[in-house]
Amino acid sequence: MSATPTRARGLAGRRVLFISYNGMLDPLGQSQVIPYLRELSDGCGVRFTLLSFERAAAFAPEGEARCAELSARLSSHQIEWHRLRYHQRPSLPATAYDIRAGARHAKKLVRSQGIEMVHARSHVPAAMALALKKRFGTKMIFDVRGLLAEEYADAGHWRAGEFKYRLTKRMERRFFAASDGVVTLTDAIWGIIKDWDGLRDRAVAHETIPCCADLARFRFDEASRARVRRELKLEDSFVVAYSGSLGGWYLNEEMADFFAALAAGRGDAHALWLTPSDHEQVRSLMRARGMGDEKFTVRAARSEEVAAYLSASDAGLAFIKPCFSKLASSPTKTAEYLACGLPVVLNAGVGDSDTLVTREHVGALVENFSADEYLRAARTIGAMLRDRDATRAHTRAVAERLFDVHRTGLERYARLYEKVLGQSIQHSALSTQQDQNV
Repeated sequence: MSATPTRARGLAGRRVLFISYNGMLDPLGQSQVIPYLRELSDGCGVRFTLLSFERAAAFAPEGEARCAELSARLSSHQIEWHRLRYHQRPSLPATAYDIRAGARHAKKLVRSQGIEMVHARSHVPAAMALALKKRFGTKMIFDVRGLLAEEYADAGHWRAGEFKYRLTKRMERRFFAASDGVVTLTDAIWGIIKDWDGLRDRAVAHETIPCCADLARFRFDEASRARVRRELKLEDSFVVAYSGSLGGWYLNEEMADFFAALAAGRGDAHALWLTPSDHEQVRSLMRARGMGDEKFTVRAARSEEVAAYLSASDAGLAFIKPCFSKLASSPTKTAEYLACGLPVVLNAGVGDSDTLVTREHVGALVENFSADEYLRAARTIGAMLRDRDATRAHTRAVAERLFDVHRTGLERYARLYEKVLGQSIQHSALSTQQDQNV
């Protein structure tokens, strides 16, 4: 457990409602919500009420049992959990229904628990937080996990200018204008949106907090490396890993091209795909590039197994579609690769990846998706691994400094909470002093 940040000791006992449209039984809730709340509660004394939207499985008998177990664990950290059902279709009416239901439930919580601040994780919770701010004057943090309208447009689901796009942007401007604090995942996007309507010329509190990893779970382990490489018959191989789902923003074809180029330049190269997605899709990608089954491995690793597979690897790969909305993205897999001692191969134009690779010297940055760039990146990684121990220690140190949920996440969220709630503290102290003077 991290020590309480010195500047955050005034947070003890402050009441915060945290709203997440992601479920706490989902992997994202487990990795990117609960650890932060637990740290802020245990380390700073913040008293959280958590409101999340859970999928249908959470309300089935097995899901209810998991929820009961999780609720007990959260209660041990002074976190009170409330859950509502998530509705998916039809998209716009379902989301509108969830916003109304969430706002109604949240109003009851604000009244009964003396909530001082609402921390809204992304756009849909921000709509609920906006209603609470208007009704009760609660402080509001807008935790921008991505640019929702631009993401849908970049993905080809919406057209810029159509009703859903314009509605989302109009609401986003209102969220920015009402927010007392803003979180972004990257410095790259904050440098742009701080001049948007609602934020321009406002001294709003801000912190950049990238997607962090639990570095106690993700670390290099020599015994795991030897075991996994022995099991996979990779003792003498140069292993590059990709960890995560396929498709969406991740460029399957380009990553397969990189693996093929790597194999053409190195006889010992081996591609390790760690994915819950369709394994036959991976096999088709690799075979189409002339790579036999002996040149790649595909596994559906459980969350607790991923660190062992990464320890068995020599580098980590992630290619993401470079577009405007992805300047707001911070892939968790990058933090996990570095934490396990792996240099990374990333493409330019995504979040703070350009700065991370060039300033911190933790791998190779691919400027374009070409065979020449792939070979240059492979040479860069090969040179770094001539001193494997030094590279492993360096990437781990960068992860500890930039991506540790117990350090970076706790310190920056605590700092933001103090900035926002500190205004309430100062106002309360001033009012008390005025009363005493009277």
